[in-house]
Amino acid sequence: MTLRLTHEENERLNELAAAEGRSKHEVVRLALADRWAKLHKEQQLNEILGRVLPRYRGMLEKLGTA
Repeated sequence: MTLRLTHEENERLNELAAAEGRSKHEVVRLALADRWAKLHKEQQLNEILGRVLPRYRGMLEKLGTA
């Protein structure tokens, strides 16, 4: 795989790699893992809220008008 970065993006990647003592390759892999984890957590939260909120809708509406 080839990753094409602008000069500015490449400089940022160099800076991150140097600051963390990692290779640029490792920084990109970790960033990908972090983004995937965030997406997965958001999907899980949405699924849970979709199941839980309807159960407590009446109570939440009463609290909102109190």
